[in-house]
Amino acid sequence: MKQQNLTPTRSISAETEKLLNLQIVMEGKSSAAYLSMASWCQTKGFDTSASFLYRHSEEERMHMLKLIHYVNDAGGHALQPEITGIKHTFNSLKEVFEDVLHHELEVTRSINNLVDNCFTNKDFATFNFLQWYVMEQREEETLARRAVDLFSLIGEEGIGLWMIDQEIGKLEAYANRNSGK
Repeated sequence: MKQQNLTPTRSISAETEKLLNLQIVMEGKSSAAYLSMASWCQTKGFDTSASFLYRHSEEERMHMLKLIHYVNDAGGHALQPEITGIKHTFNSLKEVFEDVLHHELEVTRSINNLVDNCFTNKDFATFNFLQWYVMEQREEETLARRAVDLFSLIGEEGIGLWMIDQEIGKLEAYANRNSGK
């Protein structure tokens, strides 16, 4: 069993601080990636998808800020992430939403590893704080899966892409209804 390396002014270990800072990077990259996707969608005429992704970019930024405040309030030092390697062009609207799903699955794995670390090290305050992220990721994955499902359900031929774009806007209402928001 690992001992936490705490000083009198810190309530999180250096290891937990490092992992939280890595999660801050991931949330920052999520925000930047979704902003890039939104911009691409807007330039291609997928206005509903663009609005959806602009909102999600802002939501991811708020997730990052929530982590930053937590780290700093616990006596650590949250670091502003460097954001590089953001994709700016896509071959299709379907590719955008497949990338969203892939990314959300990566975020879920990262959150789960962080939660596991906190549980193993008996950092129950951080473990408890992260439960919100655990549930949020379940919602984000479900939303991304539903978006990808639209392509096989509706099809991309004819007015299919237009219909998919319209349905993307309805996904948030679906997610909110099923999550109790």
